[in-house]
Amino acid sequence: MSNVHVINHPLVQHKLTLMRRKDASTNSFRRLLNELSLLMTYEVTRDMPMQDIEIETPLETMTAKVIDGKKLVFVSILRAGNGILEGMLSVVPGARVGHIGLYRDPKTLTAVEYYFKMPSDMPERDVVVVDPMLATGNSAIAAIDRLKETRPKSIKFVCLLTCPEGVAALQRAHPDVPIYTAAIDRELNSHGYILPGLGDAGDRIFGTQ
Repeated sequence: MSNVHVINHPLVQHKLTLMRRKDASTNSFRRLLNELSLLMTYEVTRDMPMQDIEIETPLETMTAKVIDGKKLVFVSILRAGNGILEGMLSVVPGARVGHIGLYRDPKTLTAVEYYFKMPSDMPERDVVVVDPMLATGNSAIAAIDRLKETRPKSIKFVCLLTCPEGVAALQRAHPDVPIYTAAIDRELNSHGYILPGLGDAGDRIFGTQ
């Protein structure tokens, strides 16, 4: 579990609790997700490389720090991952965005790809994969398998919730990929949903439940 980072900041935990409530409206769920994603981005980007540049302040010249190298790529696992993007892009507006379309086969629970679009120059970029739930881990594993074909500099995975089964599956498949999450819940049920969880994140984000 050394490569799993649980973000225990009080604001993150407070907003997650409000999102879990079954009576949370689509509007409030979406707003809270945006705010929570913004807060989580702060932790996920903590180790970004920096470089020194010369700038002019209104008073004098100084050496100041900026982010080094190519911009980040936020990769959304469709469709629920898009709910996290807005908050993350508000913190890092210059980031590029990639999309991976996957759906879960209801019988086998395996991930089936239907869309894949990434920015250019992936070998020079750091990737942050976003999906609200890491449940069985099948979608995350399939997405990262595909992403590694583009040879990015690094990959991180960000989710709101996960469970021991999802963490174990992703770490077995990709032990080099750190996981950032707001909570590790108790378990999966027989349908592959996290318990106690917060329901189907995509349906709650887009009001389609």
